[in-house]
Amino acid sequence: MATQDTRPRGGFVSFVRDYTKTWVHAVATAGLTAFGTLAVFHRGFIALALATYIVPPIALYLWRPSAGRNDGDAAAKGEDDSAADGEGDAAITGGGDPPLERAGAESAAATADEDDRGADWHLVDVPTDATLRDVCVTDTGAVYAVGENGLVLAGAPADGTDTDPWSIVLEDGPAAAGDDLTGVDATDGGEAVWVAGDSGSLGRLEGETGRHTDYTAPADITDNWVGVAVGGASGDETVLLITGSGAVLRGRYRDGECAWDDPITPGSGASLSAIALADAAIGYCCDTNDGVFETTDGGHSFDRVGLEGAGGTLENLATLGQGDCLVSDDDGVVHRYGGSTWTPERVGDEAICGIARREGETIACDADGVLYERRAAGWERVGTQAPDALIAVSMATTGERAVAVGEEGTVVERR
Repeated sequence: MATQDTRPRGGFVSFVRDYTKTWVHAVATAGLTAFGTLAVFHRGFIALALATYIVPPIALYLWRPSAGRNDGDAAAKGEDDSAADGEGDAAITGGGDPPLERAGAESAAATADEDDRGADWHLVDVPTDATLRDVCVTDTGAVYAVGENGLVLAGAPADGTDTDPWSIVLEDGPAAAGDDLTGVDATDGGEAVWVAGDSGSLGRLEGETGRHTDYTAPADITDNWVGVAVGGASGDETVLLITGSGAVLRGRYRDGECAWDDPITPGSGASLSAIALADAAIGYCCDTNDGVFETTDGGHSFDRVGLEGAGGTLENLATLGQGDCLVSDDDGVVHRYGGSTWTPERVGDEAICGIARREGETIACDADGVLYERRAAGWERVGTQAPDALIAVSMATTGERAVAVGEEGTVVERR
């Protein structure tokens, strides 16, 4: 699974782009010109000119959250207070920008004619408000999310439209040191899960028993792991770890023992931002210098396959096999690799922090809390904004469950 260690950016850049197209900007520009001309008579007009141009966008930007998303959240909260206790999930309705609403008869009726896939996303209550940096939906349908202070959350496999409560598996990381965790991935079949993060934090969890084993500081390396990718069945696992200094560390887990190779540097040493394995042999990683690298031998070696001329810094990636890779950047673009050429596709205006794939479907999430799906006609926004920025997304190979996570313990789920 692709993982990354980039904090989501807010929506100010997108706001400025929209603001420059409004009549308010036109008036402010005219005021700047007029008062600037009068400055030849009195220097005080310089201050008026600057205030005329600078104050309106700042005021509009600060006002926008309370007049937009927060109003919707407040209205939803008011409805919650009058509703019966126990309704823990909120439906994210598709199309336009409606507010988050509690799942129920009224919400279902209001969204009955909308896109079915978009109407299935729900805000999930979890026992934390810590930022969650990565998520993995295993082949069994279970979900694991990792984040601040070594937190590991688990959600049991969904049963129909109901989801078992989420629980905290680890409160302070595999070594009980409280170091942030940034990556999580599972073996084929989902029987084992690996988590990785700061100060060399590394651990393996058994899905059935919940038992965890600490492998922190593999090969005596205590660097911050930016991400982790796992390939192969439980008990015969390939584990790849990436660092901010551009190195990849390869490990092989066999019958309770893990052996580590010497780290290698696929590129120029620029920070690696994401890594993913399609199986035990095929995988990709990317760095912050437009470099995308392919391995066909399970991480023993990597060859550069792109990417040149990306408009933004590469954030995350997803793959289904050799010659198949999608890489997202912080300019809202996803770059599609077909084995020889790269094709950019505009998804949104904010950083595409998370991306996940399965046969016939791709999901992405951005730094403004928006979810997207790629369909036959291209990318479409499928729901309104989550209450906080989203950082990572994952889905089961069957597509029956998809989960995105982000800041302030935000978890949204499609089921």
